[in-house]
Formats: sequence, C-alpha cells, structure tokens
Amino acid sequence: MSIEEQMKLDMTKELAVLLMDDYLDMTMEQALFTVLNSDTYIKLLNDKTCFYYQSPRYVYDFLKNELKTGKIS
Repeated sequence: MSIEEQMKLDMTKELAVLLMDDYLDMTMEQALFTVLNSDTYIKLLNDKTCFYYQSPRYVYDFLKNELKTGKIS
C-alpha cells in the first residue's frame, strides 16, 4: 500500500469520526456509508485534488457543505 493510499484511508476514517461527533445518533456504518457515497470522497480519491494532504477538518467542511446543499463547492 502506498503512502497516498494510506492517507486516503486515514482521511476516510477521520471524516466518518467527525460525522459521528456532529450527529450523535449516527453509527459508524452510517457515517462510512455517507462518506463513501459522497462527491467529497470522489474528490479525496482524485490525486489531482490532493485532498488527502489537507487536514481532516478542512475536507470535512466540504462534506458538511455537500450534505447541506446537495453539492460540493
């Protein structure tokens, strides 16, 4: 596994944990489902965006905005 792949996995986990912190009734499965089915996750996987180099809170802001508006901005 490359360093970039590990960073993407770690970011995915961090995003799920942040979701569960904000939505206390959300399970880990629901949080992971939300992250993995988001446009933010697609951006995270894209090496050109370098989202995996950013802080989890920075990327989480994109996810929160996507969940609120239905689109990533």
